[in-house]
Amino acid sequence: MWATNLRIIGIVVGTLALYTLIANKIPQVQSEVPQALSLGANVTSEQLVAAGEKVFNGIGGCTTCHGLGTRAPNLLTDEKGTGPIGVRCAKREPGKSCKQYLYESLDQPTAYVVAGYQPIMPVMTKQLSPAQVWSVIAFLESQGGTVDVTASDIPSTATTSATSTTATGGAGAAGGAAFAGGSTDPKAIIQAAGCLACHKLEGQGQVIAPDLTHVGSRRDAESIRKKILDPASSIAKGYEKLAGIMPKAFGTMMNAAQLEAVVQFLAGHK
Repeated sequence: MWATNLRIIGIVVGTLALYTLIANKIPQVQSEVPQALSLGANVTSEQLVAAGEKVFNGIGGCTTCHGLGTRAPNLLTDEKGTGPIGVRCAKREPGKSCKQYLYESLDQPTAYVVAGYQPIMPVMTKQLSPAQVWSVIAFLESQGGTVDVTASDIPSTATTSATSTTATGGAGAAGGAAFAGGSTDPKAIIQAAGCLACHKLEGQGQVIAPDLTHVGSRRDAESIRKKILDPASSIAKGYEKLAGIMPKAFGTMMNAAQLEAVVQFLAGHK
């Protein structure tokens, strides 16, 4: 009797230990504690600019390319004698105001590509909430220009007095909602992350960065996971000039289950 009970206890303890070991193998994605910004009808330009600066330097991943003057135009400093972005934004496209041009750049980045640069920018409206997008626009307008973004520019669902949005990002950065709606469908996550703006997968997307259609034949799951969490951990041969373009924020945007879903999905593409 005691021998049987001991065997049962041993099996239970062994099973728990196994699952604990497996759970610890999965990277736990720790997100920043989001800073809330109330976007009521009385939101000020200063509040929008402050929030936009945090998005620009944080979850937006904008500094990865902008500011270097090699992969994308400088936005905060002079660009070839035309001044910072707030000075030149209204002069980019005839008939478009600064605000219109900046929104188009975030929503349809390939609609107008500055001469001398590659169309590598992802669709940021798929990665950021409307409040974050308009905050960034306000911040960019403030760089030498006049801020005319107001609460009326942000969809009403994000501007009610009881609504708040995260300024720095992290899990649930998109207006308080989970990234990709909390979905663990890898295709939905990849779409929400804007991966196809640079990568090609199953016949869709761009070929700016490595084709992911057969990425599983080049990288195992561990390598793919590490690349997503730390893009600088390895650079694909032939793409050295694009080093640093991949955003570093995906580890904080996705939860652990979403990350693992994408990893296993890509690892299965042999």
